[in-house]
Amino acid sequence: MAHNGSHRPLDSADERTSLLESAEGAHHQPTVASSIKAIVFASHLNWLLIFSPLGILAGLLQWSEQTTFILNFFALLPLAKLLGVATEELALRTNQTIGALLNATFGNLVEAIVAVLALNSGLIKVVQASLLGSILSNMLLVLGASFFLGGLYHKSQKFNATAAQTSASLFMVTVLAILIPAALGWQQPVGEETDKLILGVSRGTAIVLLFVYVMYLLFQLKTHAELFESPEDETEEPQMTPVVATGLLILSTLLVSANAEYLVDSIEGISEAWHLSETFVGLVLLPIVGNAAEHVTAVTTAMKNKMDLSIGIAVGSSMQIALLVVPICVIAGWILNVPMTLAFGPVETVIMLVSVLVTNSLIVDGESNWLEGIMLLGAYVVVALSFFLIP
Repeated sequence: MAHNGSHRPLDSADERTSLLESAEGAHHQPTVASSIKAIVFASHLNWLLIFSPLGILAGLLQWSEQTTFILNFFALLPLAKLLGVATEELALRTNQTIGALLNATFGNLVEAIVAVLALNSGLIKVVQASLLGSILSNMLLVLGASFFLGGLYHKSQKFNATAAQTSASLFMVTVLAILIPAALGWQQPVGEETDKLILGVSRGTAIVLLFVYVMYLLFQLKTHAELFESPEDETEEPQMTPVVATGLLILSTLLVSANAEYLVDSIEGISEAWHLSETFVGLVLLPIVGNAAEHVTAVTTAMKNKMDLSIGIAVGSSMQIALLVVPICVIAGWILNVPMTLAFGPVETVIMLVSVLVTNSLIVDGESNWLEGIMLLGAYVVVALSFFLIP
């Protein structure tokens, strides 16, 4: 009897501890009120949200193109961040692989919307530049900032080498897909027949790239999911209810679409007024807006030493633009009867090739440090400076 009695208080204590823990857990479940509070304090950029209605108003009332561009440019910064916050909230309820996929997909929604709207306006050069700029800014600027700032907090950071090598291989396939139409354009004599040839090759290649992307998703999420699993533990808890996070995602997407439309409509005007080439606007300015969400998320996760998630967002985002957004734009041009091709100019194609080679050489070992970040950031500055000075 004494033996049994000695265990009873322990059981009661354990039960009390368990009840306290469950009560504490229940207390931390997000409510609608706490979700709204989390949105309000989600970012220091939220005060820029005032530019969203002003930007839409500027477009509707046909204010000057410079004013319209500036208002909508600043409006997209907090909206891209809120898109990222909503996506991250939903991603916290999944594993890191699907979380990174969600972040990259909805992060690239801004680029996709801007690109299709620009295509509809016939701005093919701007679309090509913005797509290339998005790939380069994710691959060099976002990844470089993640390596650099993460490296300041952690001497050496390791990440999944298998996933990195798969990304490296897919990048080379993308470069091949862009090189062939471009090379055909350089080799064949200028004329209508050559244009038709390049357009046909581009459209066929776009379909192949989409197929490769779908197969990559199958490989990553289904048949070889264990290769992409990370040993890192996710300790963060969701701050919003799923309904509020989904609502924020939908509202942000709608506002992004509205502001992006007026931003695109004002591109030609500000190019003339500020003496900037449309290529520079597309390559540097538009990706800054579009990549705000991925940039912030990738860098903050790198500083927390969650490099698999950071790499998944930065490199995964570049890959999604190359294998998903670029083919979608070619096919959208096909539907809209706009001759959107994969034939980038010689300078753009060379920059793309060399950037991919540099990035691949740094991620293939599955380890990073701050100096590698400086290399990537330096490469991005050189590219941006070159296109700024090219007339």
